[in-house]
Amino acid sequence: MSKPLEVLAAEVSAAGNPAIHRGGGAHGGSKRRRKLESLWIGALLPVTVLVAWQLLGDAGYISRLLFPTPLTIAKSFRTLVETGVLAENLGISLVRTAAGFGIGGGAGLLLGLLVGFFRRTEKLLDPSVQMLRMIPHLAIAPLLILWFGFGESSKILLIAKGAFFPLYIHTFLGIRGVDKKLFEVAKVLGFSAYKQIIRLVLPAALPHILLGVRISLGIAWLGLVVAELMGATSGLGYLMSEARQVNKTSVVFVAIILFALIGKAADSLVRLLERRLLQWRDSYEGK
Repeated sequence: MSKPLEVLAAEVSAAGNPAIHRGGGAHGGSKRRRKLESLWIGALLPVTVLVAWQLLGDAGYISRLLFPTPLTIAKSFRTLVETGVLAENLGISLVRTAAGFGIGGGAGLLLGLLVGFFRRTEKLLDPSVQMLRMIPHLAIAPLLILWFGFGESSKILLIAKGAFFPLYIHTFLGIRGVDKKLFEVAKVLGFSAYKQIIRLVLPAALPHILLGVRISLGIAWLGLVVAELMGATSGLGYLMSEARQVNKTSVVFVAIILFALIGKAADSLVRLLERRLLQWRDSYEGK
């Protein structure tokens, strides 16, 4: 992705200043240390909770039926893996999420671009889109089941509905948030309309768009849970619902933990993509 004009100008100005390029190796080592520290700090709370949970469960202070210990959950996870039940249901859930996010996120990105670039399109479409955004998942799910039955279509459309709106809104806000002065500079440089979009608007709007992708992925994952808890015969949500009916609480926890881990992994992949595409930004990273 091309860099915005102000970043290109800053790089030209920095090229003649050798002090900016000093200490690259030290900076790289410091960055690696910060990553390791972040990993340890991030793992500290979950590990502490798991250890305390196991100790309290073994001591009988918490109910093993309501809160099975981490070791019991790990045994259920192993059983599900060995029988192939987990792989089958997890694969179905991932396909549903990918299809729903692809449809909803793609439509949200496209419509966000159109509404962001053209005011007439905004006046025509945005009020209707905002009204639809306020309809809760649980309110529209019965209609989708009525129209499309309990098959894959209703589940994928429910996931797509959740993925659509964050990407639509953040794409729109990213485009409208581009500094107007940059367009004046682009006109002075003789940029065509196409070149303005590719070299100016999209790079400047990219942080908002990627944030929209992250939020859309999270809501698509939540939509999957709603879809699979309402009439599914496969998937992680179905596995969790079936286990709840027969009081297999450890299997419910397995599904919940997988939802959390996969959601976090997807978010981390988008953040990695964000760091790669937005290397030109010189933003504050905290102390």
